[in-house]
Amino acid sequence: MKYKDYYEILGVKRGATEAEIKSAYRKLARKYHPDVNKTKDAEAKFKEINEAYEVLGDKAKRERYDSLGSNWQSGADYTPPPGFENFGFNPNGGGYQQFRFSSGDMGGMGGFSDFFSSLFGDMMGGAGTTSRRTSRRSSGARNFGGFDFGSMGADQTGATGARTTRRSSAASKSQDLDITLNLNVTAKDLFSDAPINVHYNVMEKCPYCNGSGYCSHCGGTGILNENKSIKVRLPKGIKDGQKVRLKGEGKTDAYGQKGDMYLIVHPKDSEYEIKDSDLTKDVEVTPPEAVLGCKKEIKTLHGDISIQIPAMTSSGKMLRLKNLGLPKKTGGYGNLNARVKIVLPSKLTQKQIDLYKQLL
Repeated sequence: MKYKDYYEILGVKRGATEAEIKSAYRKLARKYHPDVNKTKDAEAKFKEINEAYEVLGDKAKRERYDSLGSNWQSGADYTPPPGFENFGFNPNGGGYQQFRFSSGDMGGMGGFSDFFSSLFGDMMGGAGTTSRRTSRRSSGARNFGGFDFGSMGADQTGATGARTTRRSSAASKSQDLDITLNLNVTAKDLFSDAPINVHYNVMEKCPYCNGSGYCSHCGGTGILNENKSIKVRLPKGIKDGQKVRLKGEGKTDAYGQKGDMYLIVHPKDSEYEIKDSDLTKDVEVTPPEAVLGCKKEIKTLHGDISIQIPAMTSSGKMLRLKNLGLPKKTGGYGNLNARVKIVLPSKLTQKQIDLYKQLL
């Protein structure tokens, strides 16, 4: 097989420091990421860069790679040590099993080349792995440099076994993909048939680098913090504290599985008090209007109406206006309660003050 000069791939010298290697990798990863670079060879180049950093960015792998000595001549054919073409490994602490790497320039372990597989296959998967970018999963799946491949049981071999493990891992993680949000809604939101815009912020593992932290999308953090929005049509008659489920609108994991979004509804309105389908709003009157009675124009969700305030109405008295509230789940509308609130004028003339003194 063809020897790979990982130093040349990253464009660094053989004596480069860890910081120099990391800097070179990040620069090249940003340049050749398939979501950024649309050229024909970008994806293959990106994989090659990841493989180079998987080796040179890990102390143990780099030492093994450097120990090749006279075999490291760039471009020369390379023959792996005996036994490495068909080695055994134990990812879950159980019995060993044999795993044969496929042929092809990038067809080896999880997208790595046969050259890589022949050198480091024994280091990829066991509890003693030294890769600092390895992320353990409950199913035993591993992540190396943004490429996922699952561990395989004794009765599972090849790609089929890996896919089975991935599915079981994804299923066990499904609850972690759900998003639960508190949603404050107004009376107008609950009254209207039109969908409302829900704006929210979500933090999740970067799907582009699978949380490894080596891509331009997440800026090297492995986490994406995004502001999103979605349109939601609320069901009629929904009450405070009830949930609305939006299937498939949660987070997305590395396997493409999507969680759900749950919106906990909380009616909040500066103009109305909301209780189920009934509304309450204040109607302000002056002391003379409360004593003598008057007509008042008020705004409702159903349009502007005129109501009669009876004479001698005390502050706090409720006037029930039927069918001017919110839609009910069973059809029809709740009531609107007009609550009389006696307010004083902001300014009084001396004559008005004298009249109040006479009343007193």
